Amino acid sequence: MQKKAHFHLTTFQVIAGGFIVLIFVGAGLLALPISSREPGGAPFLDCLFTATSAVCVTGLIVRDTATFWSPFGQAVLLILIQIGGMGVVTTAAAIAFLSGRRIGLKQRSTMQEALSAPQVGGIVRLTRFILFSSFLIEAAGALLLYPVFFHEVGPWKGIWYAVFHSISAFCNAGFDLMGIKAPFSSMTSLAQNPLLNLVLILLITVGGIGFLTWNDIKTNRFQFKKYRMQSKVILITSLALFLLPALYFYLFEMEEYSAVQRLLPSLFQSATLRTAGFNTVDLAALSGSAQAFMIVFMLIGGSPGSTAGGLKTTTVAVLLLSSRAVFRRREHVECFGRRIADDTVRHAVAILLMYLGLFFISGMIISRVERLPLLTCLFETASAVGTVGVTLGITTKLGAVSRWILMVLMLFGRVGGLTLIYAAQSGLKAPHGVLPLEKITVG
Repeated sequence: MQKKAHFHLTTFQVIAGGFIVLIFVGAGLLALPISSREPGGAPFLDCLFTATSAVCVTGLIVRDTATFWSPFGQAVLLILIQIGGMGVVTTAAAIAFLSGRRIGLKQRSTMQEALSAPQVGGIVRLTRFILFSSFLIEAAGALLLYPVFFHEVGPWKGIWYAVFHSISAFCNAGFDLMGIKAPFSSMTSLAQNPLLNLVLILLITVGGIGFLTWNDIKTNRFQFKKYRMQSKVILITSLALFLLPALYFYLFEMEEYSAVQRLLPSLFQSATLRTAGFNTVDLAALSGSAQAFMIVFMLIGGSPGSTAGGLKTTTVAVLLLSSRAVFRRREHVECFGRRIADDTVRHAVAILLMYLGLFFISGMIISRVERLPLLTCLFETASAVGTVGVTLGITTKLGAVSRWILMVLMLFGRVGGLTLIYAAQSGLKAPHGVLPLEKITVG
């Protein structure tokens, strides 16, 4: 009797495939005539690009969100942003909770991988905490933002604007509904509004530090010594990556503002580099050195298990700690009295090389195809692969080839390079045995 062949999806295929399916479903909904304000709807490539940007919580757009998409289209975008920010697997778990379905061991394993959790035990409780906390934070953000949008667009429209921008900020998406009021930015008119700036900064930061870090803070309160090593690394690295750009912007850029007026824009632009995508100043007016500086921080991105993309703060921290160990002639990489596994260091190096290679080669191709300055194109590719969403104003002018490149980069940055590679290689078996050792000189 012939046995039936069974095909089992790996965790990596579920995660990557879920994002891809969601992108195409979102593109199909955006292609409906009801989704846009213009007769006949939008071209499918525009819809696909916008859906990719929303699901990958990037914020790069080829159509103005406020004026081109109808209320239905904006609602579709908001749902895509929410699912993309929380993660496809987490959203599926939420649906299972609401329907009363039992979560099996295989599903728990997938949830663990999606959340970058250290163990399967307690994963359902952790997911419930994430869902409850996320919606509570987004609701609080909307309430705090409502007075700003009440003044800008009126009482009823202000509700929708507050909800949309709260979710967009918390999910580090960078989509906004303010419309084009200044070159390349729709929020420059609010650059000196303290309530808007501070609330968005808080939402971006909380969304970008990672769900596991929240859980650590909830469990141990302000007892920093009791935090897991990963939470300590994330918090310290995130603080440094927030203060350094803010200090740079304050000291060397935005000279049109007074010393007091440049404080809020400096803090906001530093926070938005953490893959948020909003901007309250004209980025094209910044110096070339500032744009190069931004590229570096955009590539770093947020933290693992968060709504943010990019290399991740932990990857950069591990690489710096590894360099310190080499300089001090230490055998192992150490941090907070703990030893970091060698395979973690290897993964960090591989991820860095992948991101740098994709970012640079893609920028060169777009520069060549579109005949644009290389720095401008590198800024765009860094924004895409870091799922940031800020731009120097070239996104809407790019051709089909360049848009496809940016879509691939956005997916790569949100899902994760190793996840995509492992999903593609799931059928390959790891080789057994150890080859003879031979040293090679480096440096």
